[in-house]
Amino acid sequence: MKRVLTALTLIPFILFVIFWGPSWLFFAVVVAVAALCFYEYSGIAEGHGIARPGPAGYAAGLLFLLVQRHEALLIVLVTLLIAALSLRKTELSKCLPYAAAMLFGVLYAFGPWRSAIALRSVDPLWLFLPLLVSWTGDTGAYYVGRAIGRHRLAPRISPAKSWEGAVASVITAAAAGTLYCAYLLPSVPLIEAAGLTAVTNVAGQIGDLAESAMKRGAGVKDSGTTLPGHGGWLDRVDSALFAIPVVHFYLWRAQF
Repeated sequence: MKRVLTALTLIPFILFVIFWGPSWLFFAVVVAVAALCFYEYSGIAEGHGIARPGPAGYAAGLLFLLVQRHEALLIVLVTLLIAALSLRKTELSKCLPYAAAMLFGVLYAFGPWRSAIALRSVDPLWLFLPLLVSWTGDTGAYYVGRAIGRHRLAPRISPAKSWEGAVASVITAAAAGTLYCAYLLPSVPLIEAAGLTAVTNVAGQIGDLAESAMKRGAGVKDSGTTLPGHGGWLDRVDSALFAIPVVHFYLWRAQF
């Protein structure tokens, strides 16, 4: 029940922010969610024996969201800054793990939201597409997996997931996504829409498994407790973090 109530509260707010909210509200929500994801990621990193990235990580992430051009240069500069910060470690053996964890955390927790900002600036319908693919895919995987799931997808990482559920997730997401594109994004050919939504769903499933692997390595079940019935924010958006950039890449490629 908590899971349902949380979803019923969040979904209308998310829809409002994406489709009708002013730009400043959308950006503020993106920054807040990214910061919460980074905070929860920091806790997972700590579970792996790596020191929390600290304020510098949030500053680097915010810079990543504010600067929407010269991505390659920005990544290089952030990498150099993080490498310099790691030199403060008393134990030199901690420098590389700390720097690597911080850089990965910034790119993982903040990077995909750059794509979200870019997609919304083109059309909110493009941003909602990967979210729709993730949500419908999760629903298909849940019901089919519970009903007929027999073959474990990744037993060491997430024992409850099955190949049957994973396939159902792709089919459900591709069907919903193709229908969505047919009516709301008609410039996308139906064959491309089916392929795009299927690949986006697969990316989202990998994102889910990637977060599960990090949590299992840290010995924690959820990334946080801020969302009743869902765990933390990172638990809720782990699929979207991988799905959103896929749609952004498709749109970017289509412009060239």
